[in-house]
Amino acid sequence: MGFAMSDGDMMVRVEGLTKGFGHGVTRVEVIEGLDLEVRTGEMLAVVGESGVGKSTLLHLVGLLDRAERGRVVIDGIETDDLDGAARAGLRNRVIGFVFQHHSLLDELDALDNVALPLRISGKGSRPARDRAGELLDAVGLSGRASHYPDQLSGGEQQRVSVARALAMGPKLLLADEPTGNLDRDNAERLFNLVEALHLKVGLTSIIVTHNEEMARRCDRIFRLAPRAESFKDVREI
Repeated sequence: MGFAMSDGDMMVRVEGLTKGFGHGVTRVEVIEGLDLEVRTGEMLAVVGESGVGKSTLLHLVGLLDRAERGRVVIDGIETDDLDGAARAGLRNRVIGFVFQHHSLLDELDALDNVALPLRISGKGSRPARDRAGELLDAVGLSGRASHYPDQLSGGEQQRVSVARALAMGPKLLLADEPTGNLDRDNAERLFNLVEALHLKVGLTSIIVTHNEEMARRCDRIFRLAPRAESFKDVREI
């Protein structure tokens, strides 16, 4: 598949992406020959049955794993030949992650969980905590900053994880079933929050979801099927 758009119009370009697991007769091709582009500023939903490679695709785009074949271009940067340190640097600068499980550190309160990526990057305690406070306010949790994860509801924990994902000022947000562990009301609240922050911050977002209703609220849906030739956009902007 050829792409007519310029790299400046796209945050993500994927060409011929292939990834499998196992060897010989036990090998399973999860993604084979996948092409995808995500426009700058777009909110893309990735949907499909369990096991078709949705999370694998997100891990490859997020530079958490390497494809066996194909190209991954993020923010105009060819990532395939980058070494581990360069990939980590690009990931930390450009990409924010929200997962189904919030992965907050139990020993840190909400403020310090959000500040953690900033502290790891070398920012001082005061500016990191100030930035974390701003982000907790943005997700409606300024009054819960000193609470620990086990003192927060599931929805609040996910809102903290969204704030943490935005701590480094990413351009690209990758969310893997962010509402999967929430009840309907909390799932709706979280998706509304992600949608609002996507627009306010000016993000490009890729959201893996089983929730077709929420997927339809995105700019475009990309549906994965068990065979690579069935990967397709099902709704354009």
